[in-house]
Amino acid sequence: MLYQQIARNKRKTVLVMFGFFLLVALIGAAIGYLFARSAVSGIIIAGVIAIIYMSVMIGQSTDVVMNMNNAREIHSASEAPELWHVVEDMAMVAQVPMPRVFIINDPSPNAFATGNDPQYAAVAATTGLLQIMDREELEGVMGHEMSHVRNYDIRLQTIALALSAAISVLVNFAGNFWWLGGRGSDRDDDDAGGVFAIFGSILLIILAPLAATIAQMALSRNREYLADAGSVELTRNPHGLISALEKLKEAQPMKAADPNSSALYISDPERNAKHRRFAHLFDTHPPLDDRIKRLEEM
Repeated sequence: MLYQQIARNKRKTVLVMFGFFLLVALIGAAIGYLFARSAVSGIIIAGVIAIIYMSVMIGQSTDVVMNMNNAREIHSASEAPELWHVVEDMAMVAQVPMPRVFIINDPSPNAFATGNDPQYAAVAATTGLLQIMDREELEGVMGHEMSHVRNYDIRLQTIALALSAAISVLVNFAGNFWWLGGRGSDRDDDDAGGVFAIFGSILLIILAPLAATIAQMALSRNREYLADAGSVELTRNPHGLISALEKLKEAQPMKAADPNSSALYISDPERNAKHRRFAHLFDTHPPLDDRIKRLEEM
């Protein structure tokens, strides 16, 4: 069951990322056709913008994310012995380098991992998490985060964020250019097919940010299931993470979490402050009850 779940979630991730790149290409084609009557030119421009954004964001320092969340780095086991040793143990089992360790001064229990790759990864835990979790539960949480590191989820989320940013840039460009009176050639505007293509391009550009957000949230939810399964694989103990998630169900919203980092956390740091509608399409995480149920099935 464990390895079947891991394989299924990996396949879903491939599909979501493919959908992301396809969406960027379609938006580029729509903009290219709308303003230059050349879909290919638009796809090339969109691809260049997406690559630039991915390169810049992947190269950003972990310190940026940690500063956004008011995290303080600890440099030795003497500062937080249990957290340090649990992270050290989980990194050893996952066969990844020891990540940098940070603590966030917030009473709400939570944790996340970030970085470009396992070599430059970092994990953070809130003071609230350290106060209420016993060692078995803390191992489950850190096993989850180390799975994110081992599976390169930290880079996947960065790429998804970069693609979303690229889509926003393309949509803003289209809106501003159109507002300023930019138009493509009108040689086929009188043709029914040309009118339909223009209408479809405009509709795609309008709906693109919504589609990108849904895709980004779907990716985040899927990787949470995979990291839960990975934690069980590393700890050989589903009960630790199940118990930890049960405690997280009672957590209050975090005070220090940056909204742009919500998808990184093990549970949504703002979940109790939101009203859920439309079947959780815009949730950054799966419902905790669903995650617990899957773990119990293992």
